[in-house]
Amino acid sequence: MSGKAPRGTQDILPGASAAWTWVESRLREGLLRYGYREIRTPVFEHTDLFRRGVGESTDIVQKEMYTFPDRKGRSLTLRPEGTAPVARAFVEHKLYAGGRPVKLFYLGPMFRYERPQAGRYRQHHQVGAELLGTAAPTADFEIIALLVDLLSGAGLDGLAVQVNSVGDARCRPAFSGELRAYLLERVDALCPDCRRRLELNPLRVLDCKVPGCREVARDIPSIQDHLCPDCRAHQEEVLGLLRDSGIAFRVDDRLVRGLDYYTRTVFEVQHGGLGAQNAVGGGGRYDRLIEDVGGPATPGVGFSSGIERILLALETEGAVLPGDPPPQVALVVAGEDPARRAAHVLARRLRRRFAAEVEFDPRSVGAQMRAANRTGVPVVVVVGDEEIASGKWTVKDMRTGHQSTVPDAELEAHLARLAGRGDADADTDARKDR
Repeated sequence: MSGKAPRGTQDILPGASAAWTWVESRLREGLLRYGYREIRTPVFEHTDLFRRGVGESTDIVQKEMYTFPDRKGRSLTLRPEGTAPVARAFVEHKLYAGGRPVKLFYLGPMFRYERPQAGRYRQHHQVGAELLGTAAPTADFEIIALLVDLLSGAGLDGLAVQVNSVGDARCRPAFSGELRAYLLERVDALCPDCRRRLELNPLRVLDCKVPGCREVARDIPSIQDHLCPDCRAHQEEVLGLLRDSGIAFRVDDRLVRGLDYYTRTVFEVQHGGLGAQNAVGGGGRYDRLIEDVGGPATPGVGFSSGIERILLALETEGAVLPGDPPPQVALVVAGEDPARRAAHVLARRLRRRFAAEVEFDPRSVGAQMRAANRTGVPVVVVVGDEEIASGKWTVKDMRTGHQSTVPDAELEAHLARLAGRGDADADTDARKDR
């Protein structure tokens, strides 16, 4: 048995998990303000969903999926991305029947077999949003603005937005033909993967990171010169909305993203602190995906962003993220049974309102006080034979050293004044208890 986590995975330990929780809560708050509702899909799906939805020519399908047969021989795949499962759920549960547009978000683990590197893991976590049921360029703008606002709300500065259009079924075929002809003249300079992409989807060559392929891609024809009038007008409306909102952007005619389902708008948000692999999120429009997975014609647009990438970018900025909060109250046991039993019963009662800690094993009062002080707990309640007999608790404010005797009926109100509950109801409940 191996004593280590599998390569490309990580344990998110106490302390670090508090930063994850904080980032995820900020993301959820922003998504809810924009009117998106959470959807949770299975972590594995039928393999055919990704072959049809993501695209046979993508690296995800060709090289990166964790695929396995179940006990009946059916091919299943751990989800490598979130949009295709959302599309499947949208069709299966007829979410389109309740009126359009439908605004959904997800947050959870994804799985891709690729070389682990900073901020990229074989099990990684993504937040994503999907806006289904409208082809309006205002929807593209909302999705880009949403991602920028979420990342900014999580504390990131120095974000750069790259935008492009990959055309649609009317104008892209002509560009793909011209691009294929250009690449065929330079096929010897392409990597084996790009020679395969050349037949399946030549636009995928633009996404290759191999130096030789990047050199070939420098002088390829620009898709911006081949957009049909409708795609051109769609793009100009999106760009105009970005300008009007004050979102700085750059049109990058080499940007294609890594999935085959995109049409028209594609975009990427980058962060300078992440080096060469500087994308912190991105997405685009996918007007045929719902049909591809068996649903009615339904245009859509969305994005995804990696939680690990967000945290790494925050780290490069020197952001101070929250750690695990200290308990609000510590119970110190002065004596043996029945004091120990009484302390644990009291701890359960206090935990209805406070984060409270209590000792399990016998230790001296002094040792318990020193341990409580190390945690940073603001208030200690002493539970001993004298307190039990009198019905009054000894309460010590660890910040001032002041000690008081508090009747049992007033304990919660007194603790709320000293330690706080950390929620909006603390003062109200304290007044009720008084």
